[in-house]
Amino acid sequence: MSPEFDLIARHFSRATPGALLGVGDDCALLAPTPGMTLAVTTDMLLQGRHFSPQDSPAGLGHKSLAVNLSDLAAMGATPRWATLSIALPEVNDAWLTAFARGFFRMADSVGIELVGGDTTRGTLAISITAIGEIPAGAALRRDGARVDDDVWVSGVIGSAALALAYRQSRLFMEQIDAARVLPALYLPTPRVALGIALRGIASSAIDLSDGLAADLGHILKQSQVGAVIDFTAVPTLPVTQQYLHDAVARECILAGGDDYELCFTASSQQRDAVLAAAASAGVAVSRIGQITAAPGLVIHDADGQPVSLARTGYDHFAA
Repeated sequence: MSPEFDLIARHFSRATPGALLGVGDDCALLAPTPGMTLAVTTDMLLQGRHFSPQDSPAGLGHKSLAVNLSDLAAMGATPRWATLSIALPEVNDAWLTAFARGFFRMADSVGIELVGGDTTRGTLAISITAIGEIPAGAALRRDGARVDDDVWVSGVIGSAALALAYRQSRLFMEQIDAARVLPALYLPTPRVALGIALRGIASSAIDLSDGLAADLGHILKQSQVGAVIDFTAVPTLPVTQQYLHDAVARECILAGGDDYELCFTASSQQRDAVLAAAASAGVAVSRIGQITAAPGLVIHDADGQPVSLARTGYDHFAA
């Protein structure tokens, strides 16, 4: 057996009862459930761009799959299958064992199966394609927001960006406080159950990967509407409140990214249904604003004054 196939067999070959054929052939063979639409997403993580060499391999395994699952969640899709392509500077069995442990722990939590992929030598890079299923016509999209809809977010916002700012020495935090936000950066939780529960309730949705202002902006552009957001209504960990006097901290909340929470809109008549869906998924949700006819995004502070941002979100091509 070649070193590549031996590596795959040792670390990434598992039974795939949900596929006709999984790892080990030229292609996987998949049979979608009758009446379901496929949702397909791909994300790439690069060393030096999205993570550092010191990051935990188990955490990378978790996060590399979680960010893809978050995209499926934003569409209301049920995860089914994934492929993994990974470039490695060398074959390090201890590193791969830990990476696979984090990957499959995340996979098992949502029932997704690894059915194929590729390996090669190179600078460490991880690319995953995730495939989910949605009942025909039930997908949550970015273009469905309507004037007077409520704007909601799940979980808490800004923790991962605050952790990164702390790690990069752009923001001072007490160590005990930093310890409370760091898990959000390394071990995000994709809101798969919430996305599924919001089918037929939410009018639009997106996952918060690049920052609240930027990602909500995608909904506004696709739906040809605007929004007014109350900064004080944006949910954050209590520990972050003492740092919001710092402009860097405020930017982390509104434009930091890496939250992998859901931002979605729904008619005001659906408030009880939204709360019931969130309760069924075991996720807290917060109503933070309203869709308007006037284009653009306006964010108000506690005094009702507009909040200005130097940037609205993560730029994938910035230096």
